[in-house]
Amino acid sequence: MLEVHQFPCLGDNYGYLLHDPESGETAAIDTPDGAEYLRQAEAKGWRITQIWNTHWHPDHAGGNKAIVEATGATVTGPQEVEKIAPVDRIVGDGDTVTLGGFEAQVIDVGGHTEGHVAYHLPEAGTAFVGDSVFALGCGRMFEGTPEQFWASLERIKALPRETTLYCAHEYTQANARFALHADPDNAELQLYAREIDERRARGEPTVPMPLSRELATNPFLRANTEALRGRWGGTAPHETFAALRAAKDSF
Repeated sequence: MLEVHQFPCLGDNYGYLLHDPESGETAAIDTPDGAEYLRQAEAKGWRITQIWNTHWHPDHAGGNKAIVEATGATVTGPQEVEKIAPVDRIVGDGDTVTLGGFEAQVIDVGGHTEGHVAYHLPEAGTAFVGDSVFALGCGRMFEGTPEQFWASLERIKALPRETTLYCAHEYTQANARFALHADPDNAELQLYAREIDERRARGEPTVPMPLSRELATNPFLRANTEALRGRWGGTAPHETFAALRAAKDSF
C-alpha cells in the first residue's frame, strides 16, 4: 500500500512524499522547500527517487534543484516547469507515470497556470491536484481562461466520488468564509465550515479532503448548479465560475 507523508512547509504549503514500501521508491509531489523535503525523507528513512511537479510556480518546483543534487531524483512535470528547472520527462493529459507497481494518470487541470496537471492514482484512491482545486476553493486564475478552468474542474469532478484530494495549501478557513458568502443556503457547507474552524482551533490540517464533500460544498465545483447560477448569473457554467472567481479575488 502506498504511504503518503504530509507536512507543512513555507508559510502555508503542504509537502507530500509518496512512498511505495515494496519497491522503496519515493516521489516528492511538488517541491516548495527542497531542504525540508530532504529532512522529512531522511526522518522517514526514505530516499527520494522521483519528483512529480504539478506546475511551474516556485512554491511548487523551486526545490527541484536541491533535491536532484542530493538524490539524483528524476523530474516529471508539464513543460512549463522548464521555466525554472530542468525536466527529465514532460507529461500532459492522458500520460501515465509509475511509482513502483503503482500507476498515476496525468490530468490536464490548466487554469491556474496554462499547463497545470494533476496526478490521479486510481488504485490508491488519491489525486494530487496542486493549486487547481482547494478545500472549498480553487486556485487564482493567473494564466488560463474561465472556459479552460471550468473544463479542468469538470475533469476533477469526474473522478470517483471516493477519491481523496491532496491540494497544496492550507487556505480552507478563508475559502470557507467566501463559500458561505457565495452559497449561504447550503446546509452541508455550513456544517463543513464549523468543522473546519474546530480543526484549525486544534491545530489540525483540513487537507486532504474527500471529493464527495467538495462536490456538495465547494462553490467553484458547483458553478453548474441552479443555486449558484441563480445567485451569480451566467448562461453557462463557465460564466458562473468566472463571476465566482472574480468575486473571490476581491473578497
